[in-house]
Amino acid sequence: MNRFGEIFRKCLKNKTSIIGMVHVRSLPNCPLSRLSVQQLVDISCAETEIYKKYQLDGICVENMFDVPYVTRRDSGPEVTAVMTRVCAEVKKCAPNLPIGVQILAALNQEAVAVAVAAGLQFVRCESFVFGHIADEGYMDGCAGSLLRYRRHLNADHILVLTDIKKKHSSHSITSDVSIGETAKSAQFFLSDGLIITGQSTGHFPKLDELKDIQELNLGIPLLIGSGVDDNNVGDCIEQEVSAVIVGSHFKKDGLWSNDLCENRISRFMDRVHQCSQ
Repeated sequence: MNRFGEIFRKCLKNKTSIIGMVHVRSLPNCPLSRLSVQQLVDISCAETEIYKKYQLDGICVENMFDVPYVTRRDSGPEVTAVMTRVCAEVKKCAPNLPIGVQILAALNQEAVAVAVAAGLQFVRCESFVFGHIADEGYMDGCAGSLLRYRRHLNADHILVLTDIKKKHSSHSITSDVSIGETAKSAQFFLSDGLIITGQSTGHFPKLDELKDIQELNLGIPLLIGSGVDDNNVGDCIEQEVSAVIVGSHFKKDGLWSNDLCENRISRFMDRVHQCSQ
């Protein structure tokens, strides 16, 4: 069993893991920041308790409200500090669930540092292989430096789950590199799991791209990172993807910036259980 399976199947009730997003409200020094650090913690922990109630298989914490996003060059130490505090408290709320973190935009080393300090199990990494133009500007591949940093921290136990051909980006620079070739490169560069997404937040990836990657038999987990809902989660389970990461669909009216909606989560998990029989 791969390392992803070892971590997630300790609590797995379905053959496809369901990972819910905790979108941390805007951090200090960001344009939309209005809340104290303690309020950020309280809201994140309250969302974690809801996910526990409906027996999700994992949680990923992300600073989604920090728009407009910046890369490491313009990010301050307060981001790493506050995300560490939030993630540590979330982990306390759900000590038996796999918990991960993503720090926008492409603060991948910082995410690994947070995961080490907070006792998390995985990070979601942008721009692992190949360059692309994102909302925030040009992003370069980071696999070599990131995995060396992980080794430097003696943190090889932390999974690095990697977006390929990620959303909100132009891939014209690598238009001659197929998503299959990108997946093979990520696998060769020691990714612990491949995440495929649609064109933007809330959009499901193309099924033909999913099938193209599956046919490669790369031997590493495949996750869907956007657009999963009641209507297509059955397809995900039928295709035996390792996990789906759900954010927008669990919010009121399906909008990522709204509060969690327990009715939507309950209905979704009922559908998951039906499809997993």
